[in-house]
Amino acid sequence: MRVDFGDNGGMASRILLVEDDERIRTSMRLSLEDEGYEIDEAASGEEALESHARALVGEPFDLLVVDIMLPGMDGFACCRELRRTSTVPIIMVTARTDTHDVVAGLEAGADDYVTKPFEPKELAARIRALLRRARAGDDGPVSLVFDDLEILPEAGVVKRDGEEVHLTRTEFLLLCELAANSGKVLSREQLLERVWSYDYFGDGRLVDVHVRRLRTKVERDPSEPRHVLTVRGLGYKLAP
Repeated sequence: MRVDFGDNGGMASRILLVEDDERIRTSMRLSLEDEGYEIDEAASGEEALESHARALVGEPFDLLVVDIMLPGMDGFACCRELRRTSTVPIIMVTARTDTHDVVAGLEAGADDYVTKPFEPKELAARIRALLRRARAGDDGPVSLVFDDLEILPEAGVVKRDGEEVHLTRTEFLLLCELAANSGKVLSREQLLERVWSYDYFGDGRLVDVHVRRLRTKVERDPSEPRHVLTVRGLGYKLAP
């Protein structure tokens, strides 16, 4: 499956806020509109999926902000359903600080998360980071081949044994960063800076979970990876 990075042609980025608490949702909308974003709202996971589907035939959303504690379909299920067909960036909002719940949200397909309570500026910074992440370089190689794995950075395509592999944008950018430094160990901090555009010490769980998800898609046996390797105590590398 191709990873569509899109281009809003200089227009304001469209963001869908998925939050059941109207007061919180309104506050988030106003603060993000002040940052120059175009905001749509949904009060449930079901409503979010309907809004996302409608937007695909017109002007797609550039990013979704999804609260985990939603009535009916919760945020985890909403993220999983979105990831069946879409690579749109997703920021998960959670009141839970337990590692298991954060990891569960990332495993469901979220690209990043913020924990309540948070400052509006923090959320805006996370959104900017996801939206400005470096796209595959236009001057990069047309194709990178690692045994049964082929990466086409300009086309946003990854193939294993000639078959296209479905990756989210974050997984694709992570794989491209590792491929561009084949054989070189990259620390979690380096990957957070280069893939997530964080110029500060972020949460290494973002990297660990996305590496784990990436392995399930590009490795024949994720429990015995041949491509994306862990260098204990240092970070990760892509085997040349």
